[in-house]
Amino acid sequence: MSGLEVRPAPSPPAQASLVGLTLLAAIAPLVWGTTYVVTTEMLPPDRPLTAGFLRAAVAGLLLLAIAPGVPPVGWRLRTVVLGVLNIGAFFPLLFISAYRLPGGLAAVVGSLQPLIIAALTATLGWRQPPRRQVALAVVAAAGVALMTVTSRTTVDAWGLTAAIAGTASMAVGILLSSRWRLPAGYRPLTCTAWQLVVGGVVIAPLVPFTDSGALVLDGAAVLGYLWLALVGGAIGYGVWLHGARQLPPASTALLGMLSPLMAAVLGWVVLGQSLDPLQCLGFALALGGAASGQLVGLRAARRDRGAH
Repeated sequence: MSGLEVRPAPSPPAQASLVGLTLLAAIAPLVWGTTYVVTTEMLPPDRPLTAGFLRAAVAGLLLLAIAPGVPPVGWRLRTVVLGVLNIGAFFPLLFISAYRLPGGLAAVVGSLQPLIIAALTATLGWRQPPRRQVALAVVAAAGVALMTVTSRTTVDAWGLTAAIAGTASMAVGILLSSRWRLPAGYRPLTCTAWQLVVGGVVIAPLVPFTDSGALVLDGAAVLGYLWLALVGGAIGYGVWLHGARQLPPASTALLGMLSPLMAAVLGWVVLGQSLDPLQCLGFALALGGAASGQLVGLRAARRDRGAH
């Protein structure tokens, strides 16, 4: 049996459980939406992958201390694949796009993740998300575009490539997390821990080539790194990957829309940034599209449960 064999997706959880899973998984993108404020206001400049490495490695080791264990033999290659897709490749590509693209354009590319998942499922012949959910994902992505892209937005080819690759990497990671069943006795938290550790191992050699600023660990920096590692890493990825294993992939991806929305709210509240009427319209479209898409996904999951 191949280490990368894809088994049929498990039967959907009960409706009440799906609602709870959705609310739990939503914590992750809301927390990740704080990353911009924490990075700009608390961390030393020009150390992007230092933050990524600490988020992955510290969080992974902490979760391993809580849920010790090693991946079963048949899951070791899968753990590496998921660790690279969800963290090891995603973090560096995310930071490259963040440095080379305006934040708004990077957010728009990230918001296309549900559409990438729909395209992949159609290509592979897997169960596709409902068409209404895909349409609502388009609405939400348009809202993110209105909220973040301005007339001064410029496009850098390498930055755009990195943003697309990073979004596709996480999309494939979400799909495989949903398709691959954990073997009996393998704790989900242990699986998440090892993915974070793998991601940290992949990121560590890149730090000397990407980070040039001085690593100043004053009180604000220590608190910032702890927030990113403990809350954004251990808690964020713990609930995110738990949800990705059980929620429909498109529903998980739609939750990612909450990250730029949280960033916009914090920019307004903490940094004194303002939203013009068009951006407010975009905020409403993004939030409405993401929320409505979740409801459509829940109804589809309820029908699937009835079919089983």
